[in-house]
Amino acid sequence: MTKWDSERDGLIEALEVERLQVYLENRSETSQTAGYLTWEQANELADHFYEDSGERFEREWGRFLVLESTAKGIDPFLIYELLRVETGGTFSPDTVGPQTRYGRAYGLAQFMENTSPWIADMADLPYNHDMLFDPLYSIQLCVTYLEFLYNQYGDWDYALTAYHRGIYGMQNYVEEHGNARSWYAVEIQDKANNNRAVAMNH
Repeated sequence: MTKWDSERDGLIEALEVERLQVYLENRSETSQTAGYLTWEQANELADHFYEDSGERFEREWGRFLVLESTAKGIDPFLIYELLRVETGGTFSPDTVGPQTRYGRAYGLAQFMENTSPWIADMADLPYNHDMLFDPLYSIQLCVTYLEFLYNQYGDWDYALTAYHRGIYGMQNYVEEHGNARSWYAVEIQDKANNNRAVAMNH
């Protein structure tokens, strides 16, 4: 990596942290509650995720995912399918991503060490590296970060592509393609829609 690459990456990270700080300052002080989904419905979806995953996605994780995501106004199927893609279908909380110039990604939601601390701060959670392998912690970071990205862009193509590539990478993608409909954003949304339809027909 050249000196220019290092300086650019440092600037990008500083801009992302600044964007996060602005978001935190403007965020409503009152958080939403689990809303329209009852505990019974959360259990039903948790059972569905457990069976759909070949019993790899624990029911406890499913209940937590449903309640956390709906409290933020996010479709739980979107989070579930993101976790499927991020772990290569294994849903393993011990997943470690390949080495990149930015380091590796860790856990169920595949967070990098350079971004995890400020996402944990946004979620009002403590942080240490080993916590990334806790599935509930990873799910909460995922929900928090996706809420932040969707509130920034108001569009799931943008939010999901930014989750996958980083905000700077998403902006580069849009400049090159004229939109944010990356394979990642399309696959997750399509799988979420299909899985929701299956669940509703049972």
